[in-house]
Amino acid sequence: MSVTGQNNSNILLESGTNEIEIMEFTINENLYGINVAKVREIMLSAPVKSMPHVHPAVEGIFKPRDQVLTVINLPKYLSGEDAEKQPKDLFIVTNFNKMFIAFRVHSVVGISRISWRDIQKPDNAVSGGADGVATGIAQCNGDLVTILDFEKIVAEIAPETSIQLSEIDQLGPRERSSQPVYIAEDSLLLSRMIQEALGKAGYTNLHMFPNGQELWDTLTDMKTQGTAPNEVALVITDIEMPQMDGHRLTKLIKSDRVLCKIPVILFSSLISEEMRVKGKQVGADEQLSKPEIGHLVAVMDQLLHKAAPAENA
Repeated sequence: MSVTGQNNSNILLESGTNEIEIMEFTINENLYGINVAKVREIMLSAPVKSMPHVHPAVEGIFKPRDQVLTVINLPKYLSGEDAEKQPKDLFIVTNFNKMFIAFRVHSVVGISRISWRDIQKPDNAVSGGADGVATGIAQCNGDLVTILDFEKIVAEIAPETSIQLSEIDQLGPRERSSQPVYIAEDSLLLSRMIQEALGKAGYTNLHMFPNGQELWDTLTDMKTQGTAPNEVALVITDIEMPQMDGHRLTKLIKSDRVLCKIPVILFSSLISEEMRVKGKQVGADEQLSKPEIGHLVAVMDQLLHKAAPAENA
């Protein structure tokens, strides 16, 4: 069953509504969720060819049509124990960070459309903090759904697919910059990695926010005090975040007559041709796919250099 056609129309027609469609699925009768924007297909589980020297949660590979897919056994990853495969298990085929990966689950319940405001960040004692994989808790049709951080799961299984500091080294010697950069990123792991990488690239004045709402509140406070946009040189935002997503944040900034001059970069695992249309509609200056941190730094350099003459005029 493909879900792509169903969702493209929504992606293309709606921009900045601060809503998300969550696909609910079960593992050992526990309810979990994934952003529908990451899902490309749901299919019945199939025989998988095992591969040597892989993470214990990686079942192996299979080729449903013309594409070879890696299969991650999500029950095993979450529990750390071997789980018996069932004939009615399903594969959720995902596409993010420019990768296609299949995740084994026990069943798919349905799709719910809710506001990002209805998704709460779990307490560190429950989520495991930076080491946890629960990125949010949502209430869908009266049930509590744990939203999983699939980027973190893949980064743990295959670290080479995540942000690489070596990309910064490849840029060569760089001057330090004290221009204020505001960043919204809900993942504790990615927030730390982004901060480390940009610091290594010479950006020393970084302001980190766990979601778009807190960054927006700060901008509006600065606007009231008359310090914005002069004290904000650039905004970088993820798309998926509790309370307020990156599209909504971008739309608010670009719709404000005072703040609209601030350049905004969408830096997300969800960037695709369909999502680029949505990002363009809300006014993003640039849209980059994680984990291309070297590309992000290059674009930051360009946007800040471009804005500098206007600031000095």
